[in-house]
Amino acid sequence: MIRLFAALAASLTLFLALPAVAAAEDVVLSVTAGEAKHDFSVADLQALGEREVQTTTIWSDGVQTFVGVSLDVLMAHVGVTEGTLEAAAVNDYAVQIPMADARPDGPIVAYLRNGETMSLRDKGPLWVIYPYDSGAEFRTEEVYSRSIWQLNRITVK
Repeated sequence: MIRLFAALAASLTLFLALPAVAAAEDVVLSVTAGEAKHDFSVADLQALGEREVQTTTIWSDGVQTFVGVSLDVLMAHVGVTEGTLEAAAVNDYAVQIPMADARPDGPIVAYLRNGETMSLRDKGPLWVIYPYDSGAEFRTEEVYSRSIWQLNRITVK
């Protein structure tokens, strides 16, 4: 029992030591495509061009406004045109996103929600957001399962 308590206390201490919000210059996303690895800060993602998505989600109340870089723009920037994207979170949870989803009207890698940066505790600093309200095709269990939060890396398979 003492070991369990000590392990929980250590885990909590580590979690609390994590920064609440990533600074603009901190690397928040790594994209690996073959031998090439690209690291991005929030400022780097912003420099690729912002896209706003206003939508409801199954994880929040009411319409939310998300701002981020379009997944298609991000993939074009790193030279990826085919394959499957393995998107992984800080806790190593991972999902598969087909490249077909990376289209101009598809998902964004959001770094702002309602004008605010997102902390780890609030699904940030990055969250893959689809424009759920723009069509029934985006309101499926499959699409919801791809909406990974606390995103920190993408590996092209």
